[in-house]
This record gives sequence, structure tokens and C-alpha cells, in this order.
Amino acid sequence: MTERVVLAYSGGLDTSVAIPYLAEQTGAEVIAVAVDVGQGGEDLDAIRQRALDCGAVESEVVDARDEFAAEYCLPAIRANALYMDRYPLVSALSRPLIVKHLVAAARKHGGTIVSHGCTGKGNDQVRFEVGLGALAPDLRIVAPARDFAWTRDKAIAFAEEKGLPIDVSAKSPYSIDQNLWGRAVETGFLEDIWNAPVEDLYAYTSDPAQERDADEVVITFDGGNPVAIDGETVTPYQAILELNRRAGAQGVGRLDMVEDRLVGIKSREVYEAPGAIALITAHQELEAVTVERDLARFKKGVDQRWGELVYDGLWFSPLKDSLDAFIAEAQRHVSGEVRMILHGGRATVTGRRSEASLYDFGMATYDTGDTFDQSLAKGFVQLWGLPSRMAAARDSRLGGAGR
Repeated sequence: MTERVVLAYSGGLDTSVAIPYLAEQTGAEVIAVAVDVGQGGEDLDAIRQRALDCGAVESEVVDARDEFAAEYCLPAIRANALYMDRYPLVSALSRPLIVKHLVAAARKHGGTIVSHGCTGKGNDQVRFEVGLGALAPDLRIVAPARDFAWTRDKAIAFAEEKGLPIDVSAKSPYSIDQNLWGRAVETGFLEDIWNAPVEDLYAYTSDPAQERDADEVVITFDGGNPVAIDGETVTPYQAILELNRRAGAQGVGRLDMVEDRLVGIKSREVYEAPGAIALITAHQELEAVTVERDLARFKKGVDQRWGELVYDGLWFSPLKDSLDAFIAEAQRHVSGEVRMILHGGRATVTGRRSEASLYDFGMATYDTGDTFDQSLAKGFVQLWGLPSRMAAARDSRLGGAGR
């Protein structure tokens, strides 16, 4: 019986060439699977047909936009997921979802091999293969660009030799990955980290220096999830799409950073994630109002570790599952509204309110109506500083070895 390869298919040169190339190298039939995670661009029906025209025996297009928003982006909001305190995991969040659908296609079509177009330098090879190992350890993995040293020149020559129906002349100066959650741009002149980004590499955001009126928005959260914008109920997908549009128009969410890749190298990346940055900013502010101090302090470390796990391709890991459970418990009271001004490349919180608020006006005010008993503070300060005073006295007694 002929083996079958399930290929993560984007419709571009590399994965189109991979279809006949994999068939030659493995002797297997190729099943192309394209997953719509809100990347936009070319019509997915055209992509499906191109895969067939390149020699795939089956070609599937999966509309996973709502699934991506609800099951992958929302957890990132609840975890305030910002790798290196900046990057909202644009590409990393989509990979486990794609892996899930590749496995489903392999089971459906009797596939025994899974293939992807990642190189050996990037993070995505780890995300695909570790995810596949967790969900379907019986499936073999082939990565042509990495395993067969497949270069662009070789791909173009192979496409021309086979007469494949793809345009090999168009060459973007950048490597771009985009989805509903944001857009990642790298390579080309950006590899010189002294070179500033140019305006034409941006697509999700307008120039924040342009003169325009500010945009005020109110985001409603329920249990840490955005459920309404300006009082209008929205699905997770609609919430992100709307904030992409409105925050993007104000230049919110542009990032230019040198990040630490999992493989050990540093890489310069330019991101735009207007909806992600606006939603995470609002969520952080609502947590500041509704989450108790010690829980909030501990959650910051959990959030950081959660983001690292997802970046490192460990979405399907025991630690990630356990952190999800902690975060879910921590979100029980994160409900309410946050008002923001979107303007000049920034999402600035100007108001917050919640029935679960821990902010007590009477305790906080310095004016008439103050309910805070200041007479308790003197004893509290003395007891709080007691260990430090005792240590200082010890150091003085032993010869001034302290500060």
C-alpha cells in the first residue's frame, strides 16, 4: 500500500515545490492541508486548487479562524503572554493549532508521514515536531528545506523543470508570517540590526506619526475574556478583528526587537500586533483592579513562563496544562470594563470599573471620607521592618559586616 504524506501547505513556492519533490523522495502520495488562521491574502480555494495542480492527491482547506481566536488567542490574553516582555507570540500561537489539524488529516487520510517547510534555523521546526510528537508520536516527519538542504534557487529550478503552476519571479525582500493575532517580518535588510524599518514593510498598522483624531474604546471582559466592544457583544474572533482595525489605524502594536530564539541564536524581528497589544494592555489593567496582590505578583511569573513554553513549542506539555489551570482560577474575578485611548501608536488606559473591584475609594482617598485607620500603620511598620533591624544589629555586633 502506498504511503501518504500530510503536508502543511501555504500555497507559496516552497510548499508547492514540496509536493512533487516529496512524492519523488518518499514514493508517497501527498495530502496538502492549508489552515486558515486569519492570515488573509490569497483566496484559499485558489490555494487548494494549486496544491492539486502541483500533484497532491487530496487538498484540504480548514477554516480555523474562530477556533484560533477562542482556543489560542484568548488563553494568551488571560496569560498576558508577551515573550521577553514584548512579543505577543504571533507565529507561536498558530503552530499547535496547525499541528492539531495535520494530525486530524493524517488520521482521516491514512497518512504515515507529516511534512512542513521549516528550516533548521527557526523556532517553527520545534513547534511543529514537538507538537506532533505529543499528539501523534507514531507519525514520521520530513522537512525538505532542512533535511534535504533545499534552497530557494533549487526550488525555483525544480518548479521550472516540472512546469509547476506557481510564479517563481515574485520575490519579497522579507520573510513574512501573519495571522489574526499579528504579523511577523524578518530577513532582507532587517538582518542588519542598525537598519531602521521602512514604512512599506507594515500592513496591519498605519504610521503612528500621522495626524489623526484619537479613538476611544471601551472593552468589556468576563472571566478574563473580551466579550464586548463599546457595549456591542462580540465573539473572540470579532473582538480581535475589530481591535486590529481600530488600534492598527492608530499605529498601535509595532515592535522592532532582537529576540532570543530557541535554537540559541538572536534574531531581529519586526512585528505588528495591534489587536493583541490593545487587548493585553486592557486585560492587564483590569487584573490590577480585580486580582489580589499576592496572587497578582505570583501570576506575573506564571505568565512569563507560560509565554516561554508557548514560544518554545511546548503547548502540549504537562506544565503548560497545569499553568492553564492556575490561570483559569486566577481569572474568576477578572470581569469589568476598561476604557482606552488609541492614538499615536499607544493604547492608553483612561478608566476601569468592575463589580469585582478590590479598589476601595474610602480606603484610598486622602480627603474627607477616609476610612483607613492610620493609627494601625505605626505598629505595622515596626513589625514589618523587625527582621531587617535584627539583621543590622547582628552585623554591627559582629564587626560592622553589614552595609
